[in-house]
Amino acid sequence: MLFFVVLLVLALTSASLAAPPSNRFARVTCPILLDGRVPKNFSLEAFDRPNGIFNPDFVRAEDVPWSQILEFPDGPASKFDVPLYRPVEGTIDDRSIFQNQVGFRRYGLQFANDKANDTTDSGVVTLHWSIKLDEEKKLDLSHEYLMVWHEAADFSTNQFNFNTGTRIGTNGTDRRTWQLLDRNSKLLWSVPHDKNCGWQNFALTLDYVRNTLTIYYSKGTSPLKKAAGPFSNNNSGGGQFQMGMLKKPTGVTGSADISKNGFQPTGIKEAVAYGGLFVESSAGGCVSK
Repeated sequence: MLFFVVLLVLALTSASLAAPPSNRFARVTCPILLDGRVPKNFSLEAFDRPNGIFNPDFVRAEDVPWSQILEFPDGPASKFDVPLYRPVEGTIDDRSIFQNQVGFRRYGLQFANDKANDTTDSGVVTLHWSIKLDEEKKLDLSHEYLMVWHEAADFSTNQFNFNTGTRIGTNGTDRRTWQLLDRNSKLLWSVPHDKNCGWQNFALTLDYVRNTLTIYYSKGTSPLKKAAGPFSNNNSGGGQFQMGMLKKPTGVTGSADISKNGFQPTGIKEAVAYGGLFVESSAGGCVSK
């Protein structure tokens, strides 16, 4: 009997040693150009002053500091945050008016070292982000939301938009999806919200040489896989990345400026969590999975 017990223990041990390591987190395998991952010892108040991670001045309501916009959500970190970093959650409310854009409710995190024309605006780069909805501070999906975008240096356009909700000019049948749009706001690809998987992970490769976009996707701790693309896109114009929420109004008519017109409800408190924020060099096809 003892002989069989020993054999069983040896077999289980051997199987354990042969099993692949747990994919609780992922390693960054390409050179990082901009890093927005937040160390575990970071305080909320650190976001209000120069901190080397995000710009403390933009983009937010002038009188609302980042320490009143951001919080550290409960639950597991995203795959590229474990084990050293933590996600952040940002909230919009009635105060979330940037400059005189009364038609929007918004905040947008900008990498601290992201300049209008830098190494992330040439060659081939990949932006990574993970995102998770807050079921207690739900979005109003009758509105269109910009969640991740790259604004051109002259502020005239965005080279791409990562959206959710009801895009203006549509009937909103796909409002419960994450949506990749090109420079002309054409829908390129979408995937449903999945609140059961925890984090939904994305990576977007911008090829400035070939003027293309390629999207990668996974759920939870699974490795990223190519989801769609490359799509032709005009990536010119330099600029900066933003990660956050820009809630557009409803009820805009004609050619009215949507940043200053339309309807926004009052008494809102809406949030999403972000993790694993960084931009890497994808020279030679390198993409961290």
